[in-house]
Amino acid sequence: MVTDSEWQEFVNRVVTPAFREGLTVLNTQGQYLNRAGRLVTEPGKLLILIYENRPKKQAAIAQVIDAYKKAFAQESVLRVTTCVQVAF
Repeated sequence: MVTDSEWQEFVNRVVTPAFREGLTVLNTQGQYLNRAGRLVTEPGKLLILIYENRPKKQAAIAQVIDAYKKAFAQESVLRVTTCVQVAF
């Protein structure tokens, strides 16, 4: 389990420096089959990043995922990428 304070420290230390333009975090409840085939249910975080599709940002996302897996001993991190059109 990742505590709220551990998560916020990770966001402050790893995510925010790479995505200073902004981000959104939603609390989730999910489930998945682990490598042993056991169904695991757990709370989670959904991190939403809207960014210009450039190699530098793609590399930054890969680094965030790698850092999260290492920091919290995670088997995997789900990444979903889609193109969107936004206006502010």
